[in-house]
Amino acid sequence: MSHKKGFTLIELLIVIAILGILAAAVIVVLNPAQLLAQARDGTRFSDLDSIRSAIALYLTDVASPTLGTTENVTLGTACGLGDGICTLNSARTTAGAGWVGVNLDAIIGGSPISTLPLDPTNNASYNYAYDANNTNKTFELNARLESQKHRDKMTTDGGDDNTCGATWVDTTCYYEVGTEPGLDL
Repeated sequence: MSHKKGFTLIELLIVIAILGILAAAVIVVLNPAQLLAQARDGTRFSDLDSIRSAIALYLTDVASPTLGTTENVTLGTACGLGDGICTLNSARTTAGAGWVGVNLDAIIGGSPISTLPLDPTNNASYNYAYDANNTNKTFELNARLESQKHRDKMTTDGGDDNTCGATWVDTTCYYEVGTEPGLDL
């Protein structure tokens, strides 16, 4: 008499069903859409910090710095700056003609960033914006964050566009950084 070893069809189906339930539970718990939104917000924080540092270096390094006064946005027209209307400019040049109107190439040794970054999503709802007060040598950079985890940073950043409703994409709610995050021209 010989005994064959193996799994029955029922046993295999039970194991597959259990694995399916576990996989669904992991997806629900991890929420990949929210994790991707948090990753894009991390990119936004890094991009704005790099630009802010580059402009700060420009202000200390250049004898007669010019920050420009055109309110620029990388995509769309709403930007959360002053009157909320910006000029579309998605140029990434650091020579002053990009969406940040500062000639970073004038820094001794050249621009600390090779090109101006664009928002990871860069659509009408999620984009970068820049404005400056050339007289006071102050500036503001804006981005809208999309993850629930970072939502409070838009209301506590010291800026003036911090009215976040239930769906903050449709309201006046931006993450604002710079030397004057509440800049209103």
